Amino acid sequence: MTYAVSGGFGFGRRHVRAVDGVSLRIGAGEAWGLVGESGSGKSTLGRAMLGLEKASAGRVRFEGRSVTDGLPSDIAALRARTAMIFQDPYASLNPRQSVGECIAEVLRVHAKVPASTVTARVNELLVRVGLSAEHASRRPQALSGGQCQRVGIARALAVEPRLIVADECVAALDVSIQAQIVNLLMDLHRRMGLAILFIAHDLAVVRRICDRVAVMYLGRIVETGPTQAIFERPMHPYTAALIGAIPEIDPDRPLPTDALGGEPPSPMSVPAGCAFHPRCGQARPECRHGPAPAFRHRGDRAFACVLHDHDDDELSPHRDRRSVAT
Repeated sequence: MTYAVSGGFGFGRRHVRAVDGVSLRIGAGEAWGLVGESGSGKSTLGRAMLGLEKASAGRVRFEGRSVTDGLPSDIAALRARTAMIFQDPYASLNPRQSVGECIAEVLRVHAKVPASTVTARVNELLVRVGLSAEHASRRPQALSGGQCQRVGIARALAVEPRLIVADECVAALDVSIQAQIVNLLMDLHRRMGLAILFIAHDLAVVRRICDRVAVMYLGRIVETGPTQAIFERPMHPYTAALIGAIPEIDPDRPLPTDALGGEPPSPMSVPAGCAFHPRCGQARPECRHGPAPAFRHRGDRAFACVLHDHDDDELSPHRDRRSVAT
């Protein structure tokens, strides 16, 4: 995903690669977490997957069909089988429509049920996400943020999707409401066999809900693997730093000694070599020059880092914390 931006001071237009060389395969029924700092390209990737923004290069395939410059029927199939839950629960709903009208509109556009049963289906969807049929007559401004997000989930379920992209869908909610929405998504994932791409910067939530994790930095994915393996033994220093920064409620645990510092470089001036090397305390000379590190594969893990060519055991934040505690 490439965007043209003004160079300023007479330098003309420049281009920013918001998503650069990403390859990701989500299996049916899998729950993936996509994590990284703000501005890493997570939301842009999610929108490109669903065709909400047109990719500058590459392909998107859904259930074997190409939806990048594909036939109208293929794109229509994508629209009818996928949905997105947005970050802002208020902005994602039309304030001029009642909750019931917001959901009924989806049912009518995609012809999911006969016209005579639209109201009954709307009520069923509201109940499924923990609301009641009485909420159908209310407008978004009469609901809380958590209730609006449940409406957004009900609207996403209206298309009977096989894939849902949840873009920071709990970030704007209170912590107690976040837990309710996360539990709801976990329940729907199990009962309906949904594939979910859960975009978040809260790794604790990702650890709870997701089967696999992809870590993104400056438009690139730097590590992927099963969630438990990622958290127990990260293979990239950026992943280790993110995990090390997760707050601990145990007062006997010391604060991390290698907290992630600094800000990501400008996407308009990505460093040579590994883009993370200016912030990495373990960077080697080969990290600072040439192309970005190629992906290395070990079983069901993949990572873009050269450190494991030298020492296979130097990245675990959990190991570092135990050594400090002792």
